[in-house]
Amino acid sequence: MGKFVIKDAKGGVKFDLKAGNNEIILSSEIYSSFDACKNGIASVQKNAPIAAIEDQTVENFEKQKHPKFEVYTDKAGETRFRLKAGNGETIGVGESYKKKDSCLKGIESIRKNAADAEIVDKREKQ
Repeated sequence: MGKFVIKDAKGGVKFDLKAGNNEIILSSEIYSSFDACKNGIASVQKNAPIAAIEDQTVENFEKQKHPKFEVYTDKAGETRFRLKAGNGETIGVGESYKKKDSCLKGIESIRKNAADAEIVDKREKQ
């Protein structure tokens, strides 16, 4: 079972979604407040299970409506994804993967783990 880990970050608060094996599968932006961070988690829980996959690594890829996972190739030539909410805002990003298949498995892990993941507050000053 996955978990959202909320922690302090330079300039605010962020979260990581970790899979059952404790590997980070999604990282958030830095939020200005704890409440905003919790809203980000709620957005992942709402959007990830229903988000389409837009594979931008292929020519003439089919544009998908939001919410969606955008799969793309980074500057290092590795495959990555970002999760975008219904309003088009990026909610979180994944790690880089050497193989696209591994990236797609990361997306499936988010879909599986996000909805009922426990929320763990690891901030130092609460």
